[in-house]
Amino acid sequence: MGSTALGKTASLDELLHTCIDMFDEKGGFEDSHLPRTVLLMHRWYLTSTELIGKLLSMYRGKNMEKCHELRLKICHFMRYWIMEFPAEFNLDLGLIRLTEEFREVASELGYEEHINLIDISSIPSYDWMRKVTQRKKTFKKGKVCLLFDHLEPIELAEHLTFLEHKAFRRISFTDYQSYVIHGCLEDNPTLERSIALFNGTSKWVQLMVLSKPTPQQRAEVITKYINVAQKLLQLQNFNTLMAVVGGLSHSSISRLKETHFYLSAEVTKEWNEMTELVSSNGNYCSYRKAFADCDGFKIPILGVHLKDLIAVHVIFPDWIDETKVNIVKMQQLYITLNELVSLQSAAHHLEPNMDLINLLTLSLDLYHTEDDIYKLSLVLEPRHPKSPTSPTIPNKSVVPLDWASGVTPKPDPIVINKHIRKLVDSVFRNYDHDQDGYISQEDFESIAANFPFLDSFCVLDKDQDGLISKEEMMAYFLRANSQLHCNMGPGFVHNFQEVTYLKPTFCEHCAGFLWGIIKQGYKCKAQDEVFEFPSVSGESQDLDSRAITLVTGSSRKISVRLQRATTSQATQTEPLWHEPGWSDSGSHTFPKMKSRFYVKTGKSKGFAKWENEKSSIQANTDLSIAHLTEHVTDHNGKETDQKTEES
Repeated sequence: MGSTALGKTASLDELLHTCIDMFDEKGGFEDSHLPRTVLLMHRWYLTSTELIGKLLSMYRGKNMEKCHELRLKICHFMRYWIMEFPAEFNLDLGLIRLTEEFREVASELGYEEHINLIDISSIPSYDWMRKVTQRKKTFKKGKVCLLFDHLEPIELAEHLTFLEHKAFRRISFTDYQSYVIHGCLEDNPTLERSIALFNGTSKWVQLMVLSKPTPQQRAEVITKYINVAQKLLQLQNFNTLMAVVGGLSHSSISRLKETHFYLSAEVTKEWNEMTELVSSNGNYCSYRKAFADCDGFKIPILGVHLKDLIAVHVIFPDWIDETKVNIVKMQQLYITLNELVSLQSAAHHLEPNMDLINLLTLSLDLYHTEDDIYKLSLVLEPRHPKSPTSPTIPNKSVVPLDWASGVTPKPDPIVINKHIRKLVDSVFRNYDHDQDGYISQEDFESIAANFPFLDSFCVLDKDQDGLISKEEMMAYFLRANSQLHCNMGPGFVHNFQEVTYLKPTFCEHCAGFLWGIIKQGYKCKAQDEVFEFPSVSGESQDLDSRAITLVTGSSRKISVRLQRATTSQATQTEPLWHEPGWSDSGSHTFPKMKSRFYVKTGKSKGFAKWENEKSSIQANTDLSIAHLTEHVTDHNGKETDQKTEES
């Protein structure tokens, strides 16, 4: 690296003189990494203002031999610094001030050529690096499908790569340095955001799989994400690749034996190959080889390289004899940090659609805890009764994600609200076809597929006019975000259990005030409020043709048809959520309620009655809500059927 003459240690002044002497009168220098190494790594030992202060003192020296030649070399070294790390000369106010002072000294000494060499007036703004969510405003003609089920794997991979690169390029040298030295993310929002994106992607993949009600559908989602992982590998985006494969390899997904039965042999083979590529075997040797073989734009696995930096920092001291820089350590740190910092200036050829970016950004922000996701997996495919030793808590993933575990960044309400506004704007720009400020239920279902366990259409449709306005969607996401970060994930509003009750009750989420006649029913607990709807008394009845009709004060009738689906009794009696307000709510069923009802608080009341009663003795009923059919009657008396699968 051009430091052979220096040996294994050198003072800072010796390093500077060696670098300056490498430059000739035209600004060229011998083939060496030392100048870039010193300029990148100097902040490990002193600030940028201290470094330029040393250079300015050398430039001002009056008793220098060959002072003209040395001053010119110093300016060429400064010019190299400006060209290689322009962001520093735009963001560091102290560095900017001393650079201007440098130019004034050169002017006083009569070196017009030197003034031009250290000119920083043409450096573009790097203010975007200060802002975690700054976005470029791009406008594309035409509409775009925002339904992930209809996106090609390459489209999804490209947009995930765009988000990943944008998060990476905001992480500065000092952010990496702070994490390595202090071992935490305190006061490090850019690195924290990047890790949160990694975790969010991994958990979002799991939730998208678990949002499907049947094993075959879940297998189709897994197959799609394996294809996405292949495209990420082609794009040389190893960080998102590890997040996706890690999510699929998590125990909440890997334990789904019924789902795996529907995976083809080819998909299973590709899955295993991807898992091996990013596994920790041999200190990530497979990944390191693949990454080293890549040319051009590439995104490394952040966790692997952060571990490398920490290992070097722990093993080697910064200084030898208190005044000498440990050059061996400096070179080792440089190899890794240079790879990471170079992403700030790396150019990609992606052409993202910002509407999809806005949708993805919010989707990846709305995730749940590992325990919640694992319990959801247990509900979908309960443990086999003959396997009592089956774990009740998630096992460690085959793909190690422990470096990012426990990272729970504090949500910034301003930032998240900005994400929500941009998402809603994107939705209406693409789905409000007649530009009247409303979207239909069909359009809403396309959007809802992107958010696992999102509430149903009738919950968002506050005024129950059959359409959703921009204000209604905005209000819903703001409320869902508040629930997410306070108690639990969005959409997990209901938990039903069989109870006996004697009086009518109220639930703001379901249909307002409900009257019940039969004592046996199902109870939904939502914080301190309860919703009960009647069931059969004594013996169970066949619910295939049964329906509850809810009539509200607005003369709007909503009919809910019930069908029975059987799940393991063991899963129904185990608490699913340990959040405040849920731990004492008794037994729980699958928390996904895709069809729910919303009614404004106030004078609007409703009552429940049975329709199409059909008696049929049925024993051993475990769960009676799995498939809902809504019959919505408008004010003109016209009925429309709306089928919603529980997923």
